[in-house]
Amino acid sequence: MLVCSKCGREYPERFRLRCDCGGTLLVRHELPPGFSDALTGHLDMRRYVGLLPVSEEHLPEPVPAITPLSKLDIGDVTTFFKLEYLQPTGSFKDRGTWVTVAKLREEGIPEVVLDSSGNAAISLAAFAGRAGITAHLFVPAHTNPGKLRLLRKLGAELHIVNGDRMTVHWDAVRFSEEKGLTYVSHWLNPYFIEGTKTVAFEAYEQLSVPDYVIAPAGSGTLFLGLWKGFSELKIMGEIDELPTFVAVQASGHESLCKRSSVKSRLAEGIAITEPPRLEEMKAVLDETGGICISVGDSEIEQALEWLWGRGFIVESTSATVLAALWKLQESGFIPSGSRVLLPLTGSGLKMVEGI
Repeated sequence: MLVCSKCGREYPERFRLRCDCGGTLLVRHELPPGFSDALTGHLDMRRYVGLLPVSEEHLPEPVPAITPLSKLDIGDVTTFFKLEYLQPTGSFKDRGTWVTVAKLREEGIPEVVLDSSGNAAISLAAFAGRAGITAHLFVPAHTNPGKLRLLRKLGAELHIVNGDRMTVHWDAVRFSEEKGLTYVSHWLNPYFIEGTKTVAFEAYEQLSVPDYVIAPAGSGTLFLGLWKGFSELKIMGEIDELPTFVAVQASGHESLCKRSSVKSRLAEGIAITEPPRLEEMKAVLDETGGICISVGDSEIEQALEWLWGRGFIVESTSATVLAALWKLQESGFIPSGSRVLLPLTGSGLKMVEGI
């Protein structure tokens, strides 16, 4: 069933973005008695299909990967970088898109609308195209040129909008309403979070439970997915406690942290000032004893150079988690000997001119 995060109203598991009260929705389904009982023998994301609200017959291609972890000691902390940029279209968004497209296929929805800063649009263009679904993709005019070229190569129905990320969002909403099309915003879509929660399942199988999870938090799709995955592991009796969650936001675009006066240009993937799942993200920080931390472009540049210099070819939004880790180590929030999970969310190859 779908459950409203605001009023608790329940709905059948159909494709729906909001409760009648305006609240956001999450999927709540009966979990197996044990985590291992639900696992399949697949060596890709189909491994967790028993924990997802879609049927195997509607799963699209390609299937997202089980991504590796790369362990590094940074100062006196052991970090585990989850290499989400190795997914088929180069970002963690493939997880949420895969489950979303499966649900769209299940319901026979042929044409949809999405707004994105780039990665979610690329992901939907690839998966929807393979599934025979027409996708109208709204992106900002300032989107990285490499991402725009990829979208055109994928044959997307592309709508380029002059304005900030929130302007793009509202243009997509109006278009979907005017045309009578299904809006599949990953900000609101409960099935998208069902896809991103599998990052937690994988991380648990790879390293057990980290002490801290540091994740970018613009719209909250990965941040909340990680929380939901670890929470379901706890419900199934697989783990006793959740990690402490840290939400990383971009300077000048904060919603959880105090708003800064200087706007980040580099962290375009999380430049979202009015996320609809804001209260849910606040609740995760309260539940886990976590905090929000904001990083600016000079810190992101330093972290990006460090990552590229060690072979992690990621985009600048991905570098925010390392910039946040350094600040948290300096402040003493993360103590010596901690084990920290940091997802690296998007490929830097999309940033390279001449792609």
